[in-house]
Amino acid sequence: MARWIQGKSNRSAAPLVEVNCAAIPTELIESELFGHEKGSFTSAIKQRIGKFESANGGTLFLDEIGDMSANAQAKVLRALQEGKITRVGADKDISVDVRVIAATNKDLLKEVETKNFRLDLYHRIGVIIIHVPSLNDRNDDIPLLVEKFLNDICTDYGTALKAIEPAAIKLLQQYNWTGNIRELRNVVERLVILSGKTITEEDVHT
Repeated sequence: MARWIQGKSNRSAAPLVEVNCAAIPTELIESELFGHEKGSFTSAIKQRIGKFESANGGTLFLDEIGDMSANAQAKVLRALQEGKITRVGADKDISVDVRVIAATNKDLLKEVETKNFRLDLYHRIGVIIIHVPSLNDRNDDIPLLVEKFLNDICTDYGTALKAIEPAAIKLLQQYNWTGNIRELRNVVERLVILSGKTITEEDVHT
C-alpha cells in the first residue's frame, strides 16, 4: 500500500525508505532514524545518515510504529511538526522534507490509554487512516497475489515460470493466514523451490 501511494504521488521520483521499527533494538532506533555523529556512542566509528535524511524529498515508511520507543516517538513528532531532525551526538538541526506513512498491527488508541504511544503523535500521523483488512478477510485476492509472487520469485531464482493448479489455489484460499501476505509469499516461495513444473494440490498439502 505504501509503495502504491508513493508511486501515485507527486513524490514518485523521490526515494521511498522503509523502516521496520519492531526489528530495530530500542537503543538503536534513534540512530537508525536520525543518524549519528562519529564517536557519539561506543560503536559509532563513523558518521551515519539516518532514514529521515535518506528519505528527504520523498517518503519514509515506518512499519510497526506502535513498537517505537517513547524517546523516538518524541523526536519523530518534532521532525513532523518542525521539519527538522538532529543526529545523535550532534547540536546542529537538519531540515528535512519527508512524507511519513506509518503502519501498525496494534490499536494505537489503546496504546495511548496504556501510555505506550503518544496521543499527539497519533493525531499527527493519523491525518488519513487506511484500514487494510487481513488476508483472511479478502481471500479473493489470493489468486492475484499468488500469480504476482510466482512471477517475482521465479524471476529472482532465474527459473521458468511455474503454473499452479486451481485446486491448489483453492486450498490456499482456505488456509488461516495468521501471518498475512508475508506468510503467503513465504509459502509460495517454498512451493516454487520444492515443486515440479506445476504446483499441485498435493504440494500445498505437504
